[in-house]
Amino acid sequence: MIAPTPLPVASARLTSPRIYLVRIGVFLVLVGFIAFILQAQLRAAFFGNPGLNGLIVGILLIGIILAILQVARLFREVRWVNHASGADTRTLARPPVLLAPVAAVIGDPVRRTALSIQTSRSLLEAVAARLDENRELVRYLAGLLVFLGLLGTFWGLIETVNSVGRIIGSLRTGSDAAVLFDELKSNLAAPLSGMGVSFSASLFGLAGSLILGFLDLQAGQAQNRFYTELEDWLAATAAAEPSPVTEGGVASPALPAELATAIDRLAAAVLQDGGGRGGREALANLAEGVQGLVQHMRTEQQLIRDWVEAHASRDRELRLVLERLARERA
Repeated sequence: MIAPTPLPVASARLTSPRIYLVRIGVFLVLVGFIAFILQAQLRAAFFGNPGLNGLIVGILLIGIILAILQVARLFREVRWVNHASGADTRTLARPPVLLAPVAAVIGDPVRRTALSIQTSRSLLEAVAARLDENRELVRYLAGLLVFLGLLGTFWGLIETVNSVGRIIGSLRTGSDAAVLFDELKSNLAAPLSGMGVSFSASLFGLAGSLILGFLDLQAGQAQNRFYTELEDWLAATAAAEPSPVTEGGVASPALPAELATAIDRLAAAVLQDGGGRGGREALANLAEGVQGLVQHMRTEQQLIRDWVEAHASRDRELRLVLERLARERA
């Protein structure tokens, strides 16, 4: 029976994402300062279409909050990894969320066993999928702001064109050219000024998309550094895996690659969907791995038998040679 061997305490420590929150804060302060300087122009543009512009500003605020939360939620994950590696001695009050599959496999840092390379790869894929899923909403909101800005612009252009058409249709024919031109100029003043205000939606939409794009960039950099350091930590954990030994101290043969891969797939599937359809498929893969193990053992037994027979044949030949030499010497 293979006895589980505890992992050595890792000295790796994940970096806190605090610097990215500082960058986000500085950027938002600069944006607020520019908005304060241009408050008169922004107020006039905002009230040109307050309904749509208010919707754009509201979506922008929601995107800012979500981007900040994406970076802030990494603090708990970093603390958990540092605690699990022994680099952080503070008591953890809550378990990790993004690293829930890692926590389920590793468990207590005192009693955990070494990870294989296949298991580490499966855990990294699960964590990467969760990180990408969290960023999709912010990216969608950034694209939505651009769409709303263009929607407001085309909406204003349609209203302007319709107003111009109505004004031209209402002009009196047969009048003096100077009087007709003055009347046309006075009637077109309101639609043309409204067309300028209609571009305010594009102003707020594109500016909001620019802000969310920068925040998403900072959140992506924070998540990429977290993922890279987590990959190094899991690689160091897998590299520290000791050789399996038996109770008598004799090294036991390692499992073949087919069975190890099937077991890793089973563990990953159970972690993802709690043993549903993926768990059944993983069980089927595990059965195939066991069948491969049996075939592997049969092949090894056949090789051993062939080796014994060849060794016995060489012994017989050697014995005959020794007997012939003995007779010749006699």
